[in-house]
Amino acid sequence: MIGPLDYIFIVCLIVIWSVLLYHVILSYAGYRYSIVAAEEKRRIDSSPIGELPSVTVLVPAHNEEAVIEKTLLSLASMDYPTGKVEIICINDGSSDRTGQIAQKVCAASKGRVKVLTVPKERSGRGKAEALNFGLEHATGEIIAVYDADNTPEKSALLYLVRNLVEGRDTLGAVIGKFRTRNQDRNLLTRFINLETIFFQWTTQAGRWSLYRLATIPGTNFVVWTDLIKSLGGWDPKALTEDTELSIRIYLAGKFIKMVPYSVTWEEEPERWSVWFRQRTRWARGNIYVLRKYFLSLLFRGKFRLYWDVLYMVLIYFLFLTSVTTSLVIFLLGLTGFGNIVLEGPFNILWFLAAVLFVIEMGISLTAEPGEDRIANLAVALVMYFTYSQLWLLVMFNALIKGFLSLFRKGGDFWVKTERAG
Repeated sequence: MIGPLDYIFIVCLIVIWSVLLYHVILSYAGYRYSIVAAEEKRRIDSSPIGELPSVTVLVPAHNEEAVIEKTLLSLASMDYPTGKVEIICINDGSSDRTGQIAQKVCAASKGRVKVLTVPKERSGRGKAEALNFGLEHATGEIIAVYDADNTPEKSALLYLVRNLVEGRDTLGAVIGKFRTRNQDRNLLTRFINLETIFFQWTTQAGRWSLYRLATIPGTNFVVWTDLIKSLGGWDPKALTEDTELSIRIYLAGKFIKMVPYSVTWEEEPERWSVWFRQRTRWARGNIYVLRKYFLSLLFRGKFRLYWDVLYMVLIYFLFLTSVTTSLVIFLLGLTGFGNIVLEGPFNILWFLAAVLFVIEMGISLTAEPGEDRIANLAVALVMYFTYSQLWLLVMFNALIKGFLSLFRKGGDFWVKTERAG
């Protein structure tokens, strides 16, 4: 007799296959865009640079002594004209040597790097508040943002700005690509490396190619200064201030373009506890964005943006829940505690979903040269049954912390991601 377990398993399969098939479409669109972007890069490299606008690079830093020197030196050595760029390290309530190290780089940079110390009464309130303080002191026509653990390639900023200038009439911001520089440290960093590759080419490039939608990733991006000031800066309540800002830029009638040949390298968490805290913060931030915009976008008739927010719901809640639930039911069947009696190749379809996930990853890897394809595909298969399941725990933790925060006075402050340096 067909029981509830059968129906739950079938629903899970439908959700999993629907999301994965959509990702196949996005992956292919991302791969096609990689070809277009490569041609665009050749065109830009061979064309004269022309007059460039002034840029203020903001680097928010809170207890970043392990990485800040390398980041500031990397930014100072980028090939953007010296007289056209100012780099501001925003030292926000650091209790370590971040400020001293940044001042040392400032002295050696011949004025290209400046250190801005947030006053005590405004410090420690989070990345969004630190960026707003930096925005108050910015003089550039364009704002660029890099996280304190980033080492951008020399032409990263130049590529972003040239695209923003070319698309002045329609573009509000341009985002680049970020890669994992410590990917070979352990299995966790290998998982994160694949996650970022998948995100770049599937979620970002695929969406830009199909819908002209992209989301600011929090680092390696530029935005018009007058635009962000007209929007009131960054939302201090948003833990994922980048995602929230992205929606407001689109609501202002501007687009965000992805430029994959603008590359920065960043350090990712090397310990599971650090990863869990960081991802919990991201999940809480995205839940805030969902609450803020889920219904308002629908009522405003912004259906393209609404679909993008709905996609977030599908990934974070339905897809992850379905993957985990189906795995539990499959294991129950193996142990004899709960069998699926409905006839059909459902177990085969369940396993083929994992294969489809690996295929998607393979398409994404095609657009990312220099990766060990065979080894990464093996890691991707393990990733589907392990790393992906852990995201559900992250979501539950985020929901619980979000609920408890309703009874806590004050706001959300810096949630420090530990750096290995």
